[in-house]
Amino acid sequence: MAKQSTSFACSECGSVYKKWSGRCDGCGAWNSIVEDAGLSAAGPAKKTLGGHKGRTIELHPLAGEEAEIPRALSGIDEFDRVLGGGLAPSSAILVGGDPGIGKSTLLLQAAAALAKNGVKTIYISGEEAIAQVRMRAARLGLTDAPVQLAAATNLRDVLTTLEAERPAFAIIDSIQTMWADNIDSAPGSVSQVRASAHELTSFAKRKGVSVVLVGHVTKDGQIAGPRVVEHMVDTVLYCEGERGHQFRILRAVKNRFGAADEIGVFEMSDKGLREVANPSALFLADRESRAPGSVVFAGVEGTRPVLVEFQALVASSPLGTPRRTVIGWDTGRLSMILAVLEARCGVSLAGNDVFLNVAGGLRVTEPAADLAVAAAILSAHRDAPIPHDAVVFGEISLSSAVRSVSQTNARLKEAKKLGFTQAYAPSMVQGQSESGMTVAEISDLDGLMDLITPNGP
Repeated sequence: MAKQSTSFACSECGSVYKKWSGRCDGCGAWNSIVEDAGLSAAGPAKKTLGGHKGRTIELHPLAGEEAEIPRALSGIDEFDRVLGGGLAPSSAILVGGDPGIGKSTLLLQAAAALAKNGVKTIYISGEEAIAQVRMRAARLGLTDAPVQLAAATNLRDVLTTLEAERPAFAIIDSIQTMWADNIDSAPGSVSQVRASAHELTSFAKRKGVSVVLVGHVTKDGQIAGPRVVEHMVDTVLYCEGERGHQFRILRAVKNRFGAADEIGVFEMSDKGLREVANPSALFLADRESRAPGSVVFAGVEGTRPVLVEFQALVASSPLGTPRRTVIGWDTGRLSMILAVLEARCGVSLAGNDVFLNVAGGLRVTEPAADLAVAAAILSAHRDAPIPHDAVVFGEISLSSAVRSVSQTNARLKEAKKLGFTQAYAPSMVQGQSESGMTVAEISDLDGLMDLITPNGP
């Protein structure tokens, strides 16, 4: 009889080890490595697979015609946009986000909207009692929606119920509370989360049910549990937002049925999350007139152009190591911009604190924001406001050259639609400057510095 081996796994990131350790080398978490009974004895399986006892699978040519995927529309346009145009059948969706950010509220609203449109919907909560879900539905004004509720954590019972009811849309809130009785470990462990996600995803594919799995996140903002769960599902959505802001961003970081990095913008209210049809106007609603350090960045999120305000503050620092504080952007990229300004342009900020903020709670990741960040820092440092009707975008290289970015025309059209008349942008490709805006073409940071002076350009 083969000797049973024991494996250990990190409950934060899912890294597997042969023996226990106090610290995980994968994610750096302390005391997160636990014994995982679901990862034992892979030897016999390898021996069986080596005998080629399976059947020959049917192969198909790459060319062929497939019918367009039918989609169920919830009527919440921002939610449907992030999913790629609506809910695809047999899809497995993983939704993550900080506690209290609005995941359960948004999904309950989506479930109610789909149910009202004739889509049979089941909401299974492993964290709240049925009375608590009903209280939330009453607060949101959704009590008339034909959504069926259940409170359960046993995975076998959940699958049996879903197979008997045959809904078109099911929500499992959350995957960390599901317990598979054939796995000898506690709910929320790596093996339990992996097994539960695998069973629910397989069920979705076999039975044609669209399943949404709600996932907890770690302190780093990643979905807790093994990363293999994100590979299993078809779509991974993150609900983002700052608690001090009313805006919530639903971002698709993976989508097999639509564009990745697409966003939906919502506003938190006493009646739940309300969709925002024009995010740019909302992000710029409270913008001050001619404030030094304020720059409007014309960005692109997924397929949608979005205008957002970058705010910078440069102040003398009494500290030996000046502070670099960033909200909504990458700290490492800010350090690169500051280094380029000092090395290539002679702008020394070594004795100054630098603070950078993206207004509205949006997190910007694209490199096209480099030029807007540099403009905001120079504007704050020189106390020279950027023209109120100007937008800025462009990528900066380590040589201080400003490189072109994608979807230039879409950025300019969105800016013109909101009343902006000029742009600071990289050298335009011929045919892309037909938006009717005045474009100041900037080839390097020296050209930007010439435009940002105390007396204006």
